[in-house]
Amino acid sequence: MLKHLPVRPLIVLSLLMMCLPVSAAKLAIVIDDFGYRVKEDNQILALSPAVTIAILPSSPHGREVAEKAHQQGRDILIHMPMKPLSKQPLEKDTLAPSMSAEEIDRIIKNAISRVPHAKGMNNHMGSEMTSNLAGMRNVMQSLSKSNLFFLDSVTIGNTQAGNAAKEYGVPTLRRHIFIDNHQSEEETRTQLNKAVTYARKHGNAVAIGHPHPSTVRALQKYLVQLPADVELVGVSALLSPQPTTKQPTSLRMLSEEAKKTPIQPQNKQAVQDEIKTPPTKDATVGQPEAASQPENMIIPQELGLCEFTLPSSKLQGIDFIMFVVEGIYNDKALQPLLVQGDRTQKRPLFKQQQ
Repeated sequence: MLKHLPVRPLIVLSLLMMCLPVSAAKLAIVIDDFGYRVKEDNQILALSPAVTIAILPSSPHGREVAEKAHQQGRDILIHMPMKPLSKQPLEKDTLAPSMSAEEIDRIIKNAISRVPHAKGMNNHMGSEMTSNLAGMRNVMQSLSKSNLFFLDSVTIGNTQAGNAAKEYGVPTLRRHIFIDNHQSEEETRTQLNKAVTYARKHGNAVAIGHPHPSTVRALQKYLVQLPADVELVGVSALLSPQPTTKQPTSLRMLSEEAKKTPIQPQNKQAVQDEIKTPPTKDATVGQPEAASQPENMIIPQELGLCEFTLPSSKLQGIDFIMFVVEGIYNDKALQPLLVQGDRTQKRPLFKQQQ
């Protein structure tokens, strides 16, 4: 039983608490450089299958590790070597901006064949390659043919991976935290805490580490103590859903009294059609005819299931809350709760939509 309260914001907040699902922040942990260190690789594979692994395609144990990880249901990435700005030893078939589109496509196809079951790709080093738009266009052109997403490890600030990916429709993600730039268990735990904080603030976070012994020890201890409000997920779970043509609809709430009201035969099809298609601006759902009541009488209301459809564009934070609360406040079925008393002194909770 929900009764009208004199303070309108309390009503709205109460309704919001009833309608919004509680969702945990999502944390994806990716461990790079798989395929060389058998002991550490196996220790990582003994952790939660939600930990994602990134395999170097030219590594001696890459295929074996990929098969084992696939059997666990684990996300697998191709850890694609890309040319850095600094001078250091390079992996075989390291992608470089000077390569032609055909050569890059050949190398990527070979990498895909060497790392079976991969869902995506991220860059190994690559500060020179990822900061070159033309080079990354060639990479994304190849990936667009293979149905793989790209995780940008962000090894340089002016990375062009995201810009190139948009041109070819390749889904992308970005690394937020490195957990083991300094190889110590304490440092890794500190960085994991930062990743959790970031996920709580932004809804999700991508953390990247490596199979160093200190990283393995930190993960073994930390993951079993992961806070309850943070969910460890494979990195592919953070990909944004594809946009749909479904139009946003207003939130509708059906009172228990309305549920009990018999539906006339000629209205059944209309109700079914409304379930299948979004209601129009002026549509109402099961609103009972209002009985004449004294102006100042408090009328208890019973509310049933609350459902609404989000807009096609993703809403976050206060924008999401405003969307839901505005839908509640503008719902005609709730007007008896929100406009009791002297209407001349009532002001809208938010600016009315035009």
